[in-house]
Amino acid sequence: MKYRTIGTDPAHRREVSVLALGAMLFGSLTDEKTSFAVLDRYVEAGGNFIDTSDNYAFWTDGGQGGQSEELLGRWRRGRGVGDEVVIATKLGARPLAPGTHYTDNPEGLSAKVIREAADRSRERLGVEKLDLLYAHIDDYTVEQRETVEGFGALVAEGTVGLLGVSNQAMWRVERARALAAAAGLPGYEVLQYQHSHLRPRFDIPGEFSPYGSLGHAGAELLGYLRADPALTLVAYMPLLGGAYVREDKPLPADYDHPGTPARLAVLRDIARETGATVNQVVLAWQIGAALPIVPLTGVSSVAQLEENLAAVDLELTEDQRTRLDTVH
Repeated sequence: MKYRTIGTDPAHRREVSVLALGAMLFGSLTDEKTSFAVLDRYVEAGGNFIDTSDNYAFWTDGGQGGQSEELLGRWRRGRGVGDEVVIATKLGARPLAPGTHYTDNPEGLSAKVIREAADRSRERLGVEKLDLLYAHIDDYTVEQRETVEGFGALVAEGTVGLLGVSNQAMWRVERARALAAAAGLPGYEVLQYQHSHLRPRFDIPGEFSPYGSLGHAGAELLGYLRADPALTLVAYMPLLGGAYVREDKPLPADYDHPGTPARLAVLRDIARETGATVNQVVLAWQIGAALPIVPLTGVSSVAQLEENLAAVDLELTEDQRTRLDTVH
């Protein structure tokens, strides 16, 4: 395994594996035995960066979520896992009532919610401190200053380490970070957005904006990442839910545009050259990028995990990286 540093404050920064493990469906669609087997193998391979959320996976049973955090808590207790494993979780998108959704009834990012939701996550996970806590989605009903101060209070109390953000417009992220800096409070340092080698159309309205996607890592986010060494991108859905390699998993509709075939062709060419799978090439491309990117992969079997772990040691040549980076 290889590692990189996230965060800048010596009191909270962590060394994490370059491949993160998503636990979204653990304890719901992925049963406990399989989930434990995947977690055990990931840690055995040197992995130490696990991702969840307080709303995972509410859509599987019409509830409010919490199954993933609860399973991770049972796994930690059963295996005697301590703070050597970094667990990141998120708040803000938990439905306030069963049968509702974060698009119409989210818990939001008020100071009260931040405190109460973080406490519930710590209890479910069985930890005294949340290593990394994200604002999962934006909340326009609350002043950003209140959100910034709410997160900052938890860091000051020692119940949260690093702060992150997901699915927000970059201008909102920068505004929140500026408010934090002006107040002498910690700001977001980890950005979790969807990012893969294929590029989506950014103009298709998404869940969070009628003007286009806010969940994908586009030019503004990648430029922001390049300009600020404090930031790290955790790239979710790097393998597009299996669509690179599975005929029964078509590419999402926002990847249906003239630029996709050329990028797919280069991936397949390099997979043949290296003897690797297309999935492994995508992950290796992210892991070895000039920008600080940590791919976050979700798996439902140890076999899928093994394929992803092999990408850590896949070294792409300079020529191969250039071809991957410059194809249009």
